[in-house]
Amino acid sequence: MAQHVGVSEATVSRVLNNKPGISEATRAAVLSALDVLGYERPTKLRGERARLVGIVLPEMQNPIFPGFAEVMAGALAKKGFTPVLCARTVDGVAESEYITILLEQNVSGVIFASGLYQQTRAAHEHYARLSERGLPTVLINASADGLAFPRVCTDEEHAVEQAYAHLTALGHERIGLVLGPPDHVPSARKLAAYRAARKGAPELVAHGALTMEEGHAAAARLVAEGATGLICASDVLAIGAMRAVRRAGKQVPADVSVVGFDDSGLMAFTDPPLTTVRQPIVAMGQAAVALLLSQIDAEQVPDDELLFEPELVVRASTGPAPTA
Repeated sequence: MAQHVGVSEATVSRVLNNKPGISEATRAAVLSALDVLGYERPTKLRGERARLVGIVLPEMQNPIFPGFAEVMAGALAKKGFTPVLCARTVDGVAESEYITILLEQNVSGVIFASGLYQQTRAAHEHYARLSERGLPTVLINASADGLAFPRVCTDEEHAVEQAYAHLTALGHERIGLVLGPPDHVPSARKLAAYRAARKGAPELVAHGALTMEEGHAAAARLVAEGATGLICASDVLAIGAMRAVRRAGKQVPADVSVVGFDDSGLMAFTDPPLTTVRQPIVAMGQAAVALLLSQIDAEQVPDDELLFEPELVVRASTGPAPTA
């Protein structure tokens, strides 16, 4: 323990026995080390929250989530907090179970970078446990109604407006939309913006899980319906869409243009490089940490949305609409 923190055994003993004469920084470092190494705090110290912050991700395969985690972990470390990464998997630990683990570790707060709060039909009872404990919590991107936590969001509507305007400027009239599940709040916002932008053009919409395989299936249906441009709710869906275009014997962008959403790290290296709408993950991640730290410091933080503007990044997956 002492070696892990870089202090003497006597200093560790003074912290564990709650003795005076120890700086707050050293005391916090020793207590955080207890939590990280899996030791149980002495009873007299359990009332103090550990300088640990849970970062809950829906998965690690989509590069946007490790990107968010990297930004937030760095921002937390600069303020003396240790991030605890919790990535959900289909056959692994559920989000509600991670909440139980984090509460048992007496964390100082939790940041969710996407999660079940984005699905209106999902169970939300575990979020109520955070509210009941008064645990500082921040959500990234749109949530279902009734969850009173601060949120850091990309403007989903403006993202679709930019993508739709880009495709119509290239002459596309049959523009399809590849979305997440029908109860997925960010997808619902994208759909509302798409319908506002259509102005009489045919509605070509397909829903599915936010996976490459589902993107492939959804895009295949829309291409079969004659879509020449596809706007996808994530880069992962867009990669699946490009595969579907090729499987149909067509080319991107000569026959079908594809636009993603996120601009995660590798999208400039797809074939062709993906045109996408960039989420400002550095600014959003830092804002999420700032909101959490304000709550930890007992400051009043409104439980509303802090909106960030997305940016269209034009690469080679979009081009002029094909001529008849």
